Amino acid sequence: MAFPKEILDQLPPELEQEVIDFAEFLLKKRAKKKRKFLRQDWAGALEEYRDQYTSLELQKKALEWRGD
Repeated sequence: MAFPKEILDQLPPELEQEVIDFAEFLLKKRAKKKRKFLRQDWAGALEEYRDQYTSLELQKKALEWRGD
């Protein structure tokens, strides 16, 4: 069901933007719920450090780099 443009046209510009922002928020929220598996696109990202650090040191470095 599409949002009726007539309703949006009745709103002042600042409220139009608020409705659009809220709709985008809801779409992002819904997309996050659909993700059922842990993303692993990061796998291998620290491979270049394999010879420099142990796994524990890498874990600590990753936290440093993330700012945690």
